[in-house]
Amino acid sequence: MSRALLGVAAVLAVTPVLFLASLSLRGTEDVQNGGWLPSRVRWDNWPAAFDTVPLAGMLANSWLVALGATLLTALVAAPTAYVTARGGGEGRRLYSLLLAAYCAPPVVAVLPLYFLLKGVGLTNSALGLALVNGLANVPVAVWLLDGFVRRVPVEIEEAAWVDGLSVAAGARRVVLPLIAPGLVAACLVCFFLAYNEFLFAVSFAQSPSSQTLTVGLSLFQGDRTVQFGQQAAASLVAIVPVYLLAVAAQRHLVGGLSQGAVR
Repeated sequence: MSRALLGVAAVLAVTPVLFLASLSLRGTEDVQNGGWLPSRVRWDNWPAAFDTVPLAGMLANSWLVALGATLLTALVAAPTAYVTARGGGEGRRLYSLLLAAYCAPPVVAVLPLYFLLKGVGLTNSALGLALVNGLANVPVAVWLLDGFVRRVPVEIEEAAWVDGLSVAAGARRVVLPLIAPGLVAACLVCFFLAYNEFLFAVSFAQSPSSQTLTVGLSLFQGDRTVQFGQQAAASLVAIVPVYLLAVAAQRHLVGGLSQGAVR
C-alpha cells in the first residue's frame, strides 16, 4: 500500500515536468489545440529560446544570487536562532518579531528597498539581489534552526563553560556542529527560495546582465503572443539543475528537517 502511494506521488510530481517537456517540442498552434503529446515534434524552440533571451547569463545570475543569499542567510540565521532558543523571554519576542515580519507581503518592501539599494549603488547587480534575498530569508532559516538548537541539551554547553569556553565559543564549537544537519537543510530550503524569487529580481534588476532566470521566463510573454514552446524550453533549463540538486541532497534535506521537527 505504501509503495502504491509513493508511486502515485512520484507520478504526480513528474507529470508537470513531462508535460513541460512536451510543450517545449510544440508550436504555438499545437499548444493551443491542447493534448498531451505534440502532433509534430519541433526542436527549434530550444535554440530560439537561447536567442530570444540570454538564458546562459541569466542562469548564472540565478545561481550566483541564490548561493550568495544562502551564505548570508546562514551567517545571520545561525547566531539569531541561538539567541531565540536560549534567550528566554527576549529570545521569544525576537522569534515572534521575525515571523511577524515574514508574514507581511513582500511587495510593501519593494520601494524602500529599491531606494536603499540605489543609495549604495547596488541596483542592477547580483550582489544587491543576493543581499536582499539573503536577509529576506532569515526568518525562514531561524524558524527551521530554532528547533534544532532547543534539542541540544543545555548541560553540554554548561560543561563547555566550565572548561573555560565563553558563551560565543561554546555556541560555535559545541552547538553549531550538533545542529549541522539542520543548518544544511535550512540552507537548501533558502537556496530554493532565493533561486525561485521573482518580485525582487524584476524590481531591482532592469539590465539583462543582472537579471535572473525567473525574470527571463517572463520575457517570452509579449503584448499579443506568448512563445509557449520557447518558454517551456527555458523553464526546463531553469528547473533541471535544481531538480538534480534536490535529488542529490534529498537525504540531507529530509533527514535534517525530520530531526528538527520535535522540540
